[in-house]
Amino acid sequence: MKKILPSILSADFANLERDIKNMESLGVDYFHIDVMDGNFVPNISLGFPIIESIRKISNSVFDVHLMINNPELYVEKFCDIGADMVSFHIETTNHADRILQLIKDKGKKAGIVLNPHTPINSIKYLLHKVDYVLIMTVNPGFGGQRFIPEMLNKIKELDTIRKESNYTFLIEVDGGINIQTSKKCREAGADLLVCGSFLFGAENKENTLKELLK
Repeated sequence: MKKILPSILSADFANLERDIKNMESLGVDYFHIDVMDGNFVPNISLGFPIIESIRKISNSVFDVHLMINNPELYVEKFCDIGADMVSFHIETTNHADRILQLIKDKGKKAGIVLNPHTPINSIKYLLHKVDYVLIMTVNPGFGGQRFIPEMLNKIKELDTIRKESNYTFLIEVDGGINIQTSKKCREAGADLLVCGSFLFGAENKENTLKELLK
C-alpha cells in the first residue's frame, strides 16, 4: 500500500471544496488534515468546523494529525465529526495507551507521531497496538519546510522493527515531500506520504501525483 496524502493545510481555503474535488478526480482517496493549537506548535490551524464541513462533501479517508497538547480531551470528538484516522504526538501526553484505545473504540485507525528529535524507543511498547506511525521529517507547525535527511535512517529503523516483529502498522511520513524525497522515503519503508505545498503548488497535479509514486 503506497499512498500520497494531500495536506489540506496547503489547499486554497477560499476554494477548499474545489481543491478537494479536483484531487479526488485525479484518484486521491486520502487527505491529511493538520490540527494545531498554537501551544504544542507555534501555529493555529484547522479545527472542528472545517473538518465537519469538508466531511459533508467528501467520502475520502480523512487522516487527522493532532499537533495539540492533551489530545485525550479531543480525540473522541474528532472521530465523531468525520476523522477516519487520528494520530497524536507521543510528546504531548502521559496517556498514550488510553488515547489509542479511545480512537479504536470509535472504530477508527489510531496512530502515534514522532517529532524529528524523538526516538523510536519512546513508543516501542505501543507498536503492537498502533495502526500507523507518523514520522515527522520536518519540525512540526509550518508547511514548506526542507526535508531532514537524517530521518531516512529513522524510517529504516522503524521498518526493520516492523519486519522483525511481524507488526502490521503502516509508516507515514510528513514534511518536505517532493519527487526525490518521496522515492527515498518509499525505499526506506514508508507507506503513506503526506505532500502539501509541493503538490498543491504544482502546475500539473496529475503528473506530479504519478511522479511522487514512481
